[in-house]
Amino acid sequence: MTGIDSLLIPAVLFFVLGVFAKLIHSDLKFPDGMTKGISLYLLMAIGLKGGAELAKADLLVALNAIFWAFVMGFLIPLLGYVILRFRDRIDAMNAAAITAHYGSVSAGTFLTAIAFLDATKEAYETYPIIMMVIMETPAIVVGLVLAAMARKKLAAAQAGAGTDDAPSIEWKPLLHEALTNGSVILLLGAMIIGAIASPQSMEKIHPFIYDIFMGVLCLFLLDMGMEAAKRLKEFKRVGAYLVAFGIIMPLLGGTIGVIIGAIILDFSAGGTLLVAILGASASYIAVPPAMRYGVPEANPSYYLTLALGVTFPFNVVVGIPLFYQMAVWMTGS
Repeated sequence: MTGIDSLLIPAVLFFVLGVFAKLIHSDLKFPDGMTKGISLYLLMAIGLKGGAELAKADLLVALNAIFWAFVMGFLIPLLGYVILRFRDRIDAMNAAAITAHYGSVSAGTFLTAIAFLDATKEAYETYPIIMMVIMETPAIVVGLVLAAMARKKLAAAQAGAGTDDAPSIEWKPLLHEALTNGSVILLLGAMIIGAIASPQSMEKIHPFIYDIFMGVLCLFLLDMGMEAAKRLKEFKRVGAYLVAFGIIMPLLGGTIGVIIGAIILDFSAGGTLLVAILGASASYIAVPPAMRYGVPEANPSYYLTLALGVTFPFNVVVGIPLFYQMAVWMTGS
């Protein structure tokens, strides 16, 4: 599939339609609660599908994938923080909040990558589904730790050198929120159910998991296109440096993912693409509430605009076909 052909699958085209509808000020919109219901279905379906495949998977490979998910979850946000703080371009609080989004994952981007692979009839391993669940939490923790360190340093500077009276951060509610996030619980729970349910019972819900999946994904991306278009006007507010970061960071994270998927985990081109997307995407569902609570000093328009208005469209249109070609080259497929 060529780069142009990768844009001509229904899921991507519906995303473009959503952007276009919002730009021309159409009154097209989803009923209240529909987007939430669609998101729940997609997470449940992908979890069940992955669980059914994981029931036949190799435990050692799965554990290795989990380990490298933790590595990516900690490494990528730290890399992003260094880039944002270079020459003090972005203050520490905003840098901590933004980079936490880039160490976490975007389920929407991941699902779009699966749609791409299905359209190309490219097989893929299901281990990246486990990695997606794992990667939700480490980046949030990294962002909170970086913010706490910056807060302590600022308080010490204001009170005088050597002062250690910075306000402490309440870790228990923050970690609880990260670990019990609804999307994480649903995805992990559905995956466990798919793994332990009998093949005969899973066959009965085959239409629910497979037959309607792509149609529902098209609805999801139509809505995401409209949401992304709302952020276009905020580009001036976030500035050219942050917009550039929203493009450079997925390229770096995706490249790390390709290397880990192809060389370390020895996945196929399809599985390597999914690992790359985990490294390239930016969360816009799980992380924003955690950052709003844990880093109230940060500007939400910065990280929401970058994740949803810059990085998500970039990955859908450019990142997925680009990382797929890299994966094919790296795996020799």
